[in-house]
Amino acid sequence: MKSFLFSGVFVFIFQLCSAQLCSDNKFPIQKPSLLVDFKDSLTLTSKQKTNLLITGGSIVYASSLTGLYYLWYKDYPQSSFHFFNDNSEWLQMDKCAHATTSYYLGSIGHHALLWAGLDERKAIWYGGFAGTVYLSVIEVLDGFSKEWGFSLGDFASNIGGSLLYCSQQSFGGKQNIRLKYSFSPSNYTAYRPDLLGNNYLQSTLKDYNGISCWASFNLKMFFENYDKFPDWICLSIGQSGDGLLGANGNPAFNNGHALPYFDRQRQLLFSADIDLSRLPISNKYLKVLTNVLSFIKIPFPTLEYNKTEGIVFHPLYF
Repeated sequence: MKSFLFSGVFVFIFQLCSAQLCSDNKFPIQKPSLLVDFKDSLTLTSKQKTNLLITGGSIVYASSLTGLYYLWYKDYPQSSFHFFNDNSEWLQMDKCAHATTSYYLGSIGHHALLWAGLDERKAIWYGGFAGTVYLSVIEVLDGFSKEWGFSLGDFASNIGGSLLYCSQQSFGGKQNIRLKYSFSPSNYTAYRPDLLGNNYLQSTLKDYNGISCWASFNLKMFFENYDKFPDWICLSIGQSGDGLLGANGNPAFNNGHALPYFDRQRQLLFSADIDLSRLPISNKYLKVLTNVLSFIKIPFPTLEYNKTEGIVFHPLYF
């Protein structure tokens, strides 16, 4: 959870930066989704861009990991490096979050290297694995923490997110399958606010009862020969959790107070979606905004399946 919690803010910030810094590149294949067609305000040589990227990236990288250490690890006991199996926790929602975070950090890395003038293929595979590299360092920190450990499940999820981005960008240059995120506040935070979030912002990153992770499939890939078929319509498959008051199970008490019983269950979701990055928008500022927000699943009518109620219809699912 901590990797998703700490990296989520950076994903949003750097998506905004990369959407503008990469605007002057020319590619032999389709431009990545975050790029917009307006003149770069920075007139820099490739060498200057590379130096700026290395310097700025190193500062941000070191600062973020240092901040994470002092905010999260410093007050917990350390140990020798060890592994920890958390594959059964949170109904694997945390694994979906890891893949999603790695996917978008890879997109940012790709854009940054393109902006610096690196060859397209190298930018894809070097930059595209930025998410795996960054999140794996956090896993190493976990490995030396007595409270946790290096999670092979998290590591595999990080690689999966990077591979999804790199493979699509390398073979065709189109992100026809996007990992996405949505959130709707749940009532469970009132029972364990220390774990699930004390406020709305914390809950958007910590409450897996309210978080939904999605894979959005662009339908245009099935209708390439139909010019009039919109290239922004998607079909999304997602999952969320319900009744989760703990990672592996729900405790009977929290801070001396009895907790009610909740049935822990997975929710499978089927919905429509919009690829904001492919909307035909001419206004350059609005285009930047839609590209930055392209990781958010758009609310639509949704079918849910869970083991308790079976199929449930939501007129509008967030």
